Amino acid sequence: MTKDKIKELQHKIVEGLKVSSKKMIENKKKINGKIVVYADGKIQTINAVDIKD
Repeated sequence: MTKDKIKELQHKIVEGLKVSSKKMIENKKKINGKIVVYADGKIQTINAVDIKD
């Protein structure tokens, strides 16, 4: 695989992750759900409605 193909594949993966996380957040907002994230060395639970777009 060439470097260009690898960069293209990485870009597609990152874009796919952005789309899937946006859909997950939208779904969690509809059901007033919570999302678990790892930030600042800690596992945190946050309400999806508190996430700004």
